[in-house]
Formats: sequence, C-alpha cells, structure tokens
Amino acid sequence: MNNILLQISNIIFMLSLGYYLMQNLQWYNYNIFRVILKHNKFYWHLLYFILPVLLFFLLGDYFIYYNIFHICILIIWYIKLDKKIVFTSRVNRFFIAYCILLLVSFIVLINFDITRYILFVALFVSFLVSFLSELVIMRQYKKLAIKKLNSMNNLIIISVTASYGKTSIKNFIHTLLSKQFKTYATPRSINTINGIISDINNNLPYDCDIYIVEAGARQKGDIEKIANLINHHYAVIGEIGEMHLQYFKTIENIKNTKYELFKSNRLKEVFLFKNNDLPSNASIPITLFPQDVSNICSNLSGSTFTMNLGETCYDFKTKVLGEFNVVNLSVAIMIAYKFGISPNKIISLVENMKPIEHRLEKIEINGKIILDDSFNGNLNGMKEAIKLSSLHTNGKKIIVTPGIVENSIENNIKLARMIDSVFDVAIITGDLNSKILSDNISNAQKIIIKDKINLNSILSKFCSDGDLILFSNDAPNYI
Repeated sequence: MNNILLQISNIIFMLSLGYYLMQNLQWYNYNIFRVILKHNKFYWHLLYFILPVLLFFLLGDYFIYYNIFHICILIIWYIKLDKKIVFTSRVNRFFIAYCILLLVSFIVLINFDITRYILFVALFVSFLVSFLSELVIMRQYKKLAIKKLNSMNNLIIISVTASYGKTSIKNFIHTLLSKQFKTYATPRSINTINGIISDINNNLPYDCDIYIVEAGARQKGDIEKIANLINHHYAVIGEIGEMHLQYFKTIENIKNTKYELFKSNRLKEVFLFKNNDLPSNASIPITLFPQDVSNICSNLSGSTFTMNLGETCYDFKTKVLGEFNVVNLSVAIMIAYKFGISPNKIISLVENMKPIEHRLEKIEINGKIILDDSFNGNLNGMKEAIKLSSLHTNGKKIIVTPGIVENSIENNIKLARMIDSVFDVAIITGDLNSKILSDNISNAQKIIIKDKINLNSILSKFCSDGDLILFSNDAPNYI
C-alpha cells in the first residue's frame, strides 16, 4: 500500500487522539488524573482511545481500514456532544505544537525507515509542552493579578463559597451593591484559581470599589489558593452538603475545604450558614445567616418574607422563586445593609431583582410554564423546585433530569420518590442515574434518553398548553 497514504491515515488518527484528549482535559479542568480516574463514562476511553491505540500496534498497515471506522464513530460522538471543546489559547497552543511535531514526523516517516510509533512521541511531547508552558504562563499571570490587586488600594473583596447556591449568592450581592458602588463579580460560574487569575487580569476594572469572587473546589487546597491570591476582606460560606462526594469522599473533607476561606490575611468578617458547624478556634467575627427571617412564602409567582434590619422589621417581596433562595438572598441583604444601603432602597432592589438564569428561573412560552433549574444539581434545591412544581394544577407536570451527579445513591432514591409523587411524566437523561431513578419511579410515565438530541421532539409529543416543564439539573452528556 502507498506509504504516503498510510502515513496520512496515521496522522489523521493521531489528530483524532489529540482532539479526544484535549476535549476530555477541558471538561475536567485540564487535570489528567480526573480524566483517568473520575470520568463517568470510562467506556468512552476504551472505545475512542485505548482500543484504537491497541489496534494501531496490532494491525500494522491494515489499521488504515479500522481507522475509517474509528473516524466515523468519533464524528458521530462529536455531533452528539452538548458541550464541545472551546478553542481557548491553551487549546490552540497544544494543537499548534502538536501539528508542527506531526508534520515533522510525517516528513521523517515518508523519507526514512523509522517506526511509525514516533507519532506517539509527538503526542506526548505536545502534551508535556502544553502542560509546562501553562504552568509558566499562569505563574506569570498570577504575579500580574496580585500586582493589579495590590495597586487597587481601596478595593474591597468579598469571597463566596458553598456546596449549594454560591453563584446565586454572588449574583444577589452584586445586584444589591451595584446600585451604590462600582461593583464587579466573577462572571458565570468561574470559580477556579486559573479562571479567577484570568478574570482579574482581563476583566476587573481598575476603578472597581467591590470585587465579588466565587470560590469553588474539587480537592483540598483549592480554596486556600484562591484565598491566598485575593486576600478577601469578607467571606460568605453558604450551606455545606454532599456535593462532589466523588472527589471529597466525606462531608468533613468538604467542610474543611470550604473553611479555607478563613485563610485570608485581611479577613474582617465571615457570614456563615447557620446549620454549618462552627469552626474551632476562629478569631474572625462570624455572623450566622439567615437570622431574623420569618413568614417565608414562595410560589410560582415569587416569594415574600419578613426580615429584621437593625431594630426594625421589614417586609420583602421578590420575583425570585424558592425558599432556599430567600435564605441566599438574606445574606446579600445583610451585606448590603452593612455597606450602608438603606432598608427602603434594599426593599426596592429586591422587588425588582430578576431571577438568576437557569436557577429556578420561570419562563412562560407558548402557553406553557418552564421552570429552568438546569444549573441546580443538589437535593435540597431540586426538592424546592419539585415543591413549587406541585403547586401547578392547570395541566400536566413534566420533569427533565439526569438526577444528582457526583452524589450518593440514597439521595437519588429520595429524588426519584419526590418525582414520583408530583410529576405525570419523568424524562430521565443520560445513563448515570437512569436505573436508580427508573427503579424508584412507578406512578409517573418514564422516558429514558441517552442523549438530548431528540429532547425537543419528545417534549412536543407529550406537552400541551397549560403544562409545566421542570428542567432539573442539566448535566452535560459526558457525565
């Protein structure tokens, strides 16, 4: 067989491996150990990486025929992905280095009698160069971020973490403070050390008064790195629970990691969810929340509650749905009041506050009610969304969910039973929890789909005017 044709096939194969590797690394924050040990669909590794590599070694020149099949199924896999690779600077650097090395390898292979296994050297070297260059770049970026923060002498930094609701708390604080101060918050769900470093360098305005930072973690030390970087003045630690148990193993490990927010040299006060354990030997003032909040009423129209500020009791109403969101909103109100915003101004801001996107957001469209809770993946929040759904009486109730990811079987069983008591139709997405949910749902009609490509057509078949659809958690299909 023509040598050039063989080598072109080999180069295409190696590019497919490089793409598959970088796609998975981006999903798991470029942590190769998480890709290998924590991937929820390990059979993808077997089908798209391990088996093809073994056949590459075993089939010799005949691998060209399998490679046609391999590329076809990889393209189908790519089309079905709902979270495709984003070609960031880091990804681009990898592929530039990789393509250069593959081109050199191709020239060598067609001109010299050298084993084609040299192509794997190109993959390994490209990955190593990408990893090491990223370390050097991020170290320099970190120095620039610290320098920028140190130059902003009047900047006040508030950090927020929680197992549940940290993005909502961050956005609530930002909404209330931004009417009186020049306020900036980390966008979307950016909450890793590298994401925060980039955000400081690229987006944080120099004339900012208050910077609100969301701090996330997958392992011990992640939040301490963020605390050491930003040296925040105030910290909010929301509810701590069984999120990311797959990584932390125990609630105690989760709690200790969240409490790394105490490790700031400039910390003045910590706002702590009242059901969390009090840290031992903490010298920083701790304010528990919610406090002095009563008469909470939440329905599909919004929420009302009463809250004390200073010595006076005030009534609040908001379009934000869910009792747990009232709890998250209460700490934002406490901080706004502490920063000198008048109670009447806070009441007005809360009343006009828009729901956070994809977090129990109500949308009315084509005669149907959609509760978009797709960014909420914890049992308590999902329970609240189901409770609100139960108030709907004018049509069918339909839920679309993959269940709870990175969590226990017991909690998914609890979720299934809540679903079964409220919904007429349960559309279960993905493989991860489909058996657990299906086994524990008996009253609702069950529909199990492996991916969401046909979700719209399924919904159009089962939905009619007056129905309610709850999108509860929206885990990407690699989970």
